[in-house]
Amino acid sequence: MRSAFMVIAASATLLAGCAGVGGASSDSGGNAGTSGSAPSGTLKIMGFGGEDEVGQARIAAFKQAYPGVQVSNAKGDFDAQQFLTALASGNPPDLVYMDRNQIGTYAKKGAIVPLEDCISQQKIDTSQYRDAAMRSVTLGGKVYGIPEFYVVTTNLIDAKSLKAAGLSPSDIQTKDWQALKATSDKLFKKNGNKLERIGFDPKLPEYFPLWATANGATIIKEDGAPNLNDPKAVEALDFAISLINDQGGWTSFKSFRDSFDIFGEKNPLSAGSVVAFPMENWYVNVLRDFIPKGLQLDSTPFTDHDGKPVSMVGGSAWAIPKGSKNPTAACAWAKTLTDKATWMKAADARIAKVKKDNSFFTGLFTANKPADEAIKAKYLTNVPDAGFKRAIDNLYATLDTATALNTSPAGAEIDAAWRSAVTRALGGQPAQQALDQAQKEAEAAFTKANGNG
Repeated sequence: MRSAFMVIAASATLLAGCAGVGGASSDSGGNAGTSGSAPSGTLKIMGFGGEDEVGQARIAAFKQAYPGVQVSNAKGDFDAQQFLTALASGNPPDLVYMDRNQIGTYAKKGAIVPLEDCISQQKIDTSQYRDAAMRSVTLGGKVYGIPEFYVVTTNLIDAKSLKAAGLSPSDIQTKDWQALKATSDKLFKKNGNKLERIGFDPKLPEYFPLWATANGATIIKEDGAPNLNDPKAVEALDFAISLINDQGGWTSFKSFRDSFDIFGEKNPLSAGSVVAFPMENWYVNVLRDFIPKGLQLDSTPFTDHDGKPVSMVGGSAWAIPKGSKNPTAACAWAKTLTDKATWMKAADARIAKVKKDNSFFTGLFTANKPADEAIKAKYLTNVPDAGFKRAIDNLYATLDTATALNTSPAGAEIDAAWRSAVTRALGGQPAQQALDQAQKEAEAAFTKANGNG
């Protein structure tokens, strides 16, 4: 979940070229069936550490339910090269934990298998998961992943710096872009050539899809085809880059931003290094620890031009690789770790930590809608800090309207194409030219993924 400041993308070259994986159609892969017997044996998991209290509580719930399974989960995030190498060698993990926007690519290549038998035999009620999350794990009418967390976005504000500048939270808005530009200019600080404070950080390159969506663009069509150079996407990129250019330009802006310790006492909102930016829900829980150090947080929704909240949904999913030696235990794990009862245990563990720290609960955002509603009703009852409460309320307000990029058989390649384009545009290439090039690259990948290249 901690991807807001770091770009993590699967390599399109690796995906296309790894022996034994590239070119295989999802239709040729077997369905992830289960034996019908109780799960047992060893369960090898890739991409999931589960080291915090939320992860540990859910691992404990699985082990209690299935004591006959020995769980082996190496620490560390999902690694595309490691995964594809394991597949090619005939020794894949039994289960992988990966970003949902990668599901389409791996499904089309046959690296992961459909879960219809798993869902049927484990009696997984897929209606409990939010629609946007399910669409992200579905390709060609088949489900390839069980969705887990639900990552959404709102504007977070350093209220102390904002007030000192004579502005109010309502000035941090994305409905009127020219007004936002003027506000950012007022908040931005520079001493000679040295950047001292960012007014509003548009969070490029990673938040390009958010800006494009807020401007009415759909950068991946419903059929999975790329639409990266949609005029509204080009306009959105031009504007977001202009915010950076007005604040010293990309080189100094990036250098200043790269110096931040977003998890430490000198995080940008506490240190007054950034007045406002769009940010993901998990960061509110991080910031809570810095209230005693003087952090004053506030928040406004990230909206479109009509003032309607906009958020792009992120998050991971559980998928079963082709050749999994223990799909029965893998399916049971995916069901257990994402069902309501287990999420409630995870919330209990988070609340215990909150009480131990003499702090307060900031919410738990999952792809399981009934679980979210039950957790919110039971535990989100007392947020003593008004600014934090606004941030939490804004995040919860996006859950039913947040959208995900459409699934594509070339999802990883499209992701890589637009990220490269935004980086080029930040370096000075015209946005139109950068996105035109990205569109050509993405179209070629999409055509190849569909077997026409």
